Amino acid sequence: TKEKLKLEEQRCIAIEERYKGRIKVLEEEIRKGQAERRKLHNEVQELRGNVRVFARIRPFLPGDGVDDDARPCVAHSGENGLKLRRGEDEPWKHNFTFDEVFPQTAGQEAVFNQASEFIQSAMDGYNVCLFSYGQTGSGKTHTMQGSGVGQMRGIIPRSIEQIGRDKTRLERDGWSYEMNVSYLEIYNESIRDLLRDDRYEEIKHEVKVDKDGKRFVSNMTMKPLDPNDDDAVESIIRQAAKCRSVASTGMNAVSSRSHAVFTLHLSAVHPDDGKSIQGQLNLVDLAGSERIERSGASGDRAKEAMAINKSLSALTDVFAAIGRKGGHVPYRNSKLTYLLQPCLSGDGKTLMLVNLSPTEESSQESLCSLRFAAQVNKCELGKAKRSIGDLSAADDDGSKTTGSSARSVNREDSCTSTSLSSQSSSVGRSRSSRLQKPAGSLRRTASRGGSPTGESVRSLGSSRSASSRSLRSTKSSPSLSTRSKVVNSRARLSSPRT
Repeated sequence: TKEKLKLEEQRCIAIEERYKGRIKVLEEEIRKGQAERRKLHNEVQELRGNVRVFARIRPFLPGDGVDDDARPCVAHSGENGLKLRRGEDEPWKHNFTFDEVFPQTAGQEAVFNQASEFIQSAMDGYNVCLFSYGQTGSGKTHTMQGSGVGQMRGIIPRSIEQIGRDKTRLERDGWSYEMNVSYLEIYNESIRDLLRDDRYEEIKHEVKVDKDGKRFVSNMTMKPLDPNDDDAVESIIRQAAKCRSVASTGMNAVSSRSHAVFTLHLSAVHPDDGKSIQGQLNLVDLAGSERIERSGASGDRAKEAMAINKSLSALTDVFAAIGRKGGHVPYRNSKLTYLLQPCLSGDGKTLMLVNLSPTEESSQESLCSLRFAAQVNKCELGKAKRSIGDLSAADDDGSKTTGSSARSVNREDSCTSTSLSSQSSSVGRSRSSRLQKPAGSLRRTASRGGSPTGESVRSLGSSRSASSRSLRSTKSSPSLSTRSKVVNSRARLSSPRT
């Protein structure tokens, strides 16, 4: 019996080892499949276009003041079509087609399921921007932020939830992620930190560009985030909502008076493969365009409305310039477009979600929003750039570049000091002569020609020799003294030799 038990144990061990090997093979196939899926996903995105446009029609609300049998002036038409009329009794005169159209009955989950493809691109190392556009009261903040923790959640909390699931899965494959969030608003062309500790604290924030060409906002709060920590996510969203500028107008009881930008900064490394990626997800809830005669805004509300409309016009100008495929693109005309330039200039992927009100009173503004969305839908940004690197290659290149740069700087300093000392001695000896002007010209030539390379130094010497020959040609002048001839000879001798 002992021999039988021993044989059975050995058989079980052999089976276990065999299954371990099989599991390892399957896990490797899964990793290859996931890599292929990400590759195909990004290829599909590029084929569809890196700028995509969705349209969403909100249902009638109690504040709209319409009857229960009211008919919308904007309606879903066909698979991805949309039609608009100026009144309930008028014919449908305007037709549009977008990448996706959500009717009044579509819920938050249906909208996010289509937008989630862009969220995945941020995990793959792309710069992604999703912005919600439309007139005031059209449902932009509801789409982006939503309410509660159930089915009414918007794109921002759902995006973080999806990133948390992907992070857990990718960490099992050897990736290590670090995530930080910032949340800001652009109010009257001034940037405010929505995650600041003191709600009334006033700190100046500016959009700047670092030495690597990446944009950032100065003095901004960056909070580390575990996307699987629901309490931390809810705390950040609640704090930002508390600090954001809102007010009541004739069109919206809780009107957002600023553009809000939620940014999730992703960085990840895979030590075994020696890979690193960096992605950025920008979720933007734009303030709504409004007509002052309809909203009844006055005083500060009117000033806010003018600032909002001006920045939205700047966004329109940017997409108009992109659509022309040439010439200057006015990104610097507003803080919003300058901040989002990396996403709008072809380096990233952009999704516009235009929100529409179904009421007859809003039909003119809805038409303007749809025309702008159609213009955006025609834009082509080109192939997006993925931020992925090789850890070992980056370390080697960094050390080599640093050493080479240091040696180059040392050689340049050495050549520059030699040229300056040689020039100062020549100028000092010739100051009293009539050759002071040519010597000054020679000095300017040397200061511009300072270079750590031997060819540049030889070129500098040739330039001085040419200047000296030019000076020698003036020997026949009766005003040239014997002392000037000596100074001229010394100037030639003081030039550096290669």
